[in-house]
Amino acid sequence: MTSSPVVDDRPLNPEVVRPLGHGIYQIDTLFQRAHFDAAYLIVDDGHAAFVDTGTGLAVPRLLAALDALGLRRDQVDWVIPTHVHLDHAGGVGPLVQQLPRARVLVHPRGAPHMIDPSVLYMGALAVYGQAEMDRSYGTLVPVPAERVVESEDGQQVPLGQRVLTLIDSPGHARHHHCIWDPVSRGWFTGDTFGLSYRELDIDGQPWVMPTTTPVQFDPAAMRQTIARLMASQPECMYLTHYGRCASVPTMATQLLALLDKVEALGLRLKDAPDRHEALRQGLSQIYRGSLLATGSTLTAEEIDHLLAMDIELNAQGMGVWLDKLRA
Repeated sequence: MTSSPVVDDRPLNPEVVRPLGHGIYQIDTLFQRAHFDAAYLIVDDGHAAFVDTGTGLAVPRLLAALDALGLRRDQVDWVIPTHVHLDHAGGVGPLVQQLPRARVLVHPRGAPHMIDPSVLYMGALAVYGQAEMDRSYGTLVPVPAERVVESEDGQQVPLGQRVLTLIDSPGHARHHHCIWDPVSRGWFTGDTFGLSYRELDIDGQPWVMPTTTPVQFDPAAMRQTIARLMASQPECMYLTHYGRCASVPTMATQLLALLDKVEALGLRLKDAPDRHEALRQGLSQIYRGSLLATGSTLTAEEIDHLLAMDIELNAQGMGVWLDKLRA
């Protein structure tokens, strides 16, 4: 299989677009902070696809990446959000307005929210509040229905001379799919294979944790999805949070071990008084313990600061999961 990913030879500004090899480029959307939220651009034989977009505020950076690579707007065939949470798909609508040929390939459970994002917006508003929505997410733009394509489990999508494969991947969200790239032998995992921030690397190796954010966390489904991803013997994972990670077997072992601890914590605290705060404290202890046991030199305070938003949202999501168990 041959491909021609690089359209011209101009040097790339790594703060705008970072080449990862095999025609894949990482774009920092600058959501929340640098190196927190990535979009990816796959380029092959003059054709391109975005995987995840960040929020609408990131669209100028995505277009700048096309410009840096010498790609025309009409060379983008696909915009593929892994799922419709706004840090992954909030920019889909305004981006597609700038891409005359691109279609949006989205999980069937998420497709209605791309066409009419009002329910999506109100759900996020309930979690984050108006001030944070205005600061971090901006306005949601509907995608015309005729430009939305619903994915299928096992679907194959030609892009230039490569063929991407999509699989249904619940666990983090029921409207989640992952994308397999056979050229780099890597999965674009959205949030299903956890979160791994470069500030938490230990001796250059990634540390990863499961994300349980509202509202569809399902630990059993997450384990099944991780097993399915690993069955392909991937050489790397492209995480939205954050970047390309190559230590895949080690990461999978760590991710599953932490998932066991997180699930056990939730079950233990299911009926606890002041459950949310107990979940927050318990998650903090689990993350700190794992990092320190793995050799991190960060202090407990530094870990809590870096993971403050994740601790809060993960506790909220676990609360939703536990309420469903009690229903």
